[in-house]
Amino acid sequence: MGTITALRSNDRKKQVDVFIDGLFSFVISTELAVTNRLEVGRLLSVGQIEELKEANLQHSCLDAALYFLSYRPRSESEVRQRLRRRGFNGKVIDDVILKLSERRLIDDAAFSEYWRNNRLSFSPRSGRLIKIELRQKGVPAETANEAVKDLDDDNSVYEAGLRKARRLSGLDYDDFRRRLYDYLRRRGFNYANVKGAVARLWEEKQSGSL
Repeated sequence: MGTITALRSNDRKKQVDVFIDGLFSFVISTELAVTNRLEVGRLLSVGQIEELKEANLQHSCLDAALYFLSYRPRSESEVRQRLRRRGFNGKVIDDVILKLSERRLIDDAAFSEYWRNNRLSFSPRSGRLIKIELRQKGVPAETANEAVKDLDDDNSVYEAGLRKARRLSGLDYDDFRRRLYDYLRRRGFNYANVKGAVARLWEEKQSGSL
């Protein structure tokens, strides 16, 4: 057993340093300190101290995950990697991932749909390349396949080429074709898709409808 002899708050970090029998013992978040009613004079067993430390570790890990997710959706693998880089490991990560999954804050299927739609809206590319990107982010193959199975590369290649073609001016056909071809191939489209899109876009540019 030990007696809490001091609680020193750090408002900037939103945490409290806990001193047991005159010596520093552990750090806990201000929220958990309040929830667990920590106060000077309270007796804590060794087991209670360890439980508080474990609770604080999970709280810190969850906060780090939520902060990472606040910018945009992430795959489960991305969150795990981020937490490991922040110094967390083992069971605490598994527990936090489970909590986030139960709250649907981590969902690889939803993330894959978000990633696909974001790419198609702002930087069109082939379904094959989107699938590669999803796999690189740790999305399971089956989930990545499902996300791109209904994509129409003929439409995507035209949308991608349209944006580029509008910025190409004063070029003859060979230069136009070469620059547009290279641009679209880098976005994962195959030769047949690119060939048809380039021909269509050149005709539209020549007719003034582009």
